[in-house]
Amino acid sequence: MTGGTDNHLIRIDLTNKGVAGKPVGPGQRYPVGSAGLPTSCTSTTRRARPEKAWTTYRTREGAGEEQRRESRVTDPTQRTAAPNLILRGTVNRTAPTQEGGSLTRPDPAPPGSEIGRLRADFPIFGRRVHGHPLVYLDSASTSQIPLPVLDRMRRHEQWHNGNVGRAVHTLGSEATEAYEEARAKLAAFIDARSPDEIVFTRNTTEAINLVAHAFGGAGGGDQRFRLGPGDEIVVSEMEHHSNLVPWQLLCQRTGATLRWIGLTDDGRLDLSGLDELINERTRLVSYVHVSNILGTVNPTRPIVDRARAVGAITMLDASQSVPHMPVDVAALDVDFVAFTGHKMCGPTGIGALWGRADLLEVMPPFLAGGGMVGTVSMEGTAFVPPPARFEAGTPAITPAVGLGAAVDYLSAVGMAAVHRHEQQLTAYALAALAEVPGLRVFGPTDPAHRGGTISFAVQGVDPTVVGRQLDAVGVQVRVGRHCAGPVCARYGVPAMARASFYLYTTTDDVDALVTALADIRRRFG
Repeated sequence: MTGGTDNHLIRIDLTNKGVAGKPVGPGQRYPVGSAGLPTSCTSTTRRARPEKAWTTYRTREGAGEEQRRESRVTDPTQRTAAPNLILRGTVNRTAPTQEGGSLTRPDPAPPGSEIGRLRADFPIFGRRVHGHPLVYLDSASTSQIPLPVLDRMRRHEQWHNGNVGRAVHTLGSEATEAYEEARAKLAAFIDARSPDEIVFTRNTTEAINLVAHAFGGAGGGDQRFRLGPGDEIVVSEMEHHSNLVPWQLLCQRTGATLRWIGLTDDGRLDLSGLDELINERTRLVSYVHVSNILGTVNPTRPIVDRARAVGAITMLDASQSVPHMPVDVAALDVDFVAFTGHKMCGPTGIGALWGRADLLEVMPPFLAGGGMVGTVSMEGTAFVPPPARFEAGTPAITPAVGLGAAVDYLSAVGMAAVHRHEQQLTAYALAALAEVPGLRVFGPTDPAHRGGTISFAVQGVDPTVVGRQLDAVGVQVRVGRHCAGPVCARYGVPAMARASFYLYTTTDDVDALVTALADIRRRFG
């Protein structure tokens, strides 16, 4: 794989194929997921990538049978430097701050600037909505897809379309290699020990349900997944419904009790009673890393440490963190992490569950069918090891390939750069929104404690009206409960409007939002 600039900021060439190589030794740590990732794809805390690395993966429906290939990493001195997404330019505009001062902002990024070139990778930004330039502020719901990802999926369908598994023909082998290469890229992206710790799912929701299925009698007798009356599951009041409803249903089936960490008035987790809440009866703690509605970045260390002290399994909903900041699953020290592709420049219909190998190994199948079996007779079936055990049937091959390409794209930009850009943009937006009369922002006011998601309400104006009026001038935001009904109830509102940012969002986008909101407040408030 090689990187270049050409007419776009990022151009990923995925046409190179690995060649047969020597195997990874038993238990060897897997250090790299794909070839040619620029050095910027890692933060200073990530492991160094050698110039050569070996990947290994099990074939579907073939327990113990393995395919191996060599991944070549380009010479680090030849790698394309990642752009610094922090907008730069001569300051010529100001926006008042809450303290009555002014917030400096750069000039709008011209087409030849770094972010201008990056936005050129996203064709959708060339369209207009109701006669206005598109201002897309709904990336927390789904991100836009860059051309290299679209091209990679099209190229796969056009030239390498085949089913994965035990095919001996060329197309099937190429499809299998592409599918497993995407798994390896994801593993490296979140610093997993092995690609075998990555289970492809449709989305975060399916990943969480997969783990829930292992508890309460389905866990094959492993005591870590025992759940019944007297046992407890702990979540938070901040959860997306996908990390709440599965645990409610599990408690109904098993007789376990659901408890939750409450919210403070400023949109943070109330950890004051953590030791009482997470106790010797707690079997699982599952909570959100970055809130999809409040933008809050939640602490992990105190919660994980307390869960470890009582022997509870921990799970993290990382749907809003993996796409936006460097994530190292080893450093997080949790047992499971769920995230989804369509929020990280990938397609819909593909997500992933990362799990500790020793836990995945004892978990029962989630769905049954082809692809997850070793031997089958009329008397019984033996299942293959993870991750194929949890991927029954023909998987979402092209979406997985697209997600792998999205990982390449984000890695080339650099997740630390993406995070810095969003923090600066969030700080600018919070200060600008504070000047709109009658506008209430939910969640922390300190950008250091939140991601690039801002939910708000305009006094006297229904959120649906706000959303429709913004759409009329091309500004795309999401309105409603954001699959987080308890959060809206906690803050006494029926719904919220939400603007969310990503690597392609600019201060011009924020200005368009603020100007439109001030006009809505004047006309409807």
